[in-house]
Amino acid sequence: MTSAAPRLLGAADVRRLADQLDLRPTKQRGQNFVIDANTVRRIVRESGITAGDVVLEVGPGLGSLTLALLEVAHRVVAIEVDDRLAGALEATIAEFAPEQAAAFELVHDDALRVAAIPGPAPTALVANLPYNVSVPVLLHLLALLPSLERGLVMVQAEVADRLAARPGSKTYGVPSVKAAWYADVRRAGAIGRNVFWPAPNVDSGLVAWTRREPPATTATREEVFAVVDAAFAHRRKALRGALRSLADAATVDRALAAAGIDPLARGESLGIEQFAALAEGLR
Repeated sequence: MTSAAPRLLGAADVRRLADQLDLRPTKQRGQNFVIDANTVRRIVRESGITAGDVVLEVGPGLGSLTLALLEVAHRVVAIEVDDRLAGALEATIAEFAPEQAAAFELVHDDALRVAAIPGPAPTALVANLPYNVSVPVLLHLLALLPSLERGLVMVQAEVADRLAARPGSKTYGVPSVKAAWYADVRRAGAIGRNVFWPAPNVDSGLVAWTRREPPATTATREEVFAVVDAAFAHRRKALRGALRSLADAATVDRALAAAGIDPLARGESLGIEQFAALAEGLR
């Protein structure tokens, strides 16, 4: 006998749950709740998760995406920092997905500071990330959890563009390079404003990623990221000048020559492998 699928939240359900909590979504926490079942199903479909996946979700809110993930995944672990939302989530799962409730676990913590995830190692990250902290949360979890093989996150459209940008493009910058250390990242579509309550005043985008090995280098990730930060601290500066915050002129010149990089090039023209080579030369 197959178990009954979760019931997904519609607009009326979201508003009822919010009213029960006397909840007024705040911009401070980037709270915009998805009220459209087709959208959460699309996110789950695009993420490529299967019945074998342990999925990590960040900022589950009222549970819209959580319920759609429970429809497919083996297990869902959700990190929620908001006290009221965290306090209500398990009751929502029990009401809308009683037969999947045992496959759900709540971590009441800040995703930027969480240090461990309970239970089996998560294999996928699927989340509607709070827009004000989306990049630091993504980078923190990629560093913390090498078991994460792939993921799909919804973020502000311009952040999606930056994460998936390639060297030489106008949107290429620190998020693009640091994400590329961990994974192959691509844009996976757009999401309209009308599927949220309240409707945000920005467009949203989906970003998909697949884990890959970082560049082969004797430099540490921290050393490579320090070079990335320095290279983009003054976007108009050539690398020879921008890297002077990390080493003296002679060392910078030697590192650029060893990596085969033009001293007058700028950070936005370099890929992650070149940044790793530079970090190695600056050690």
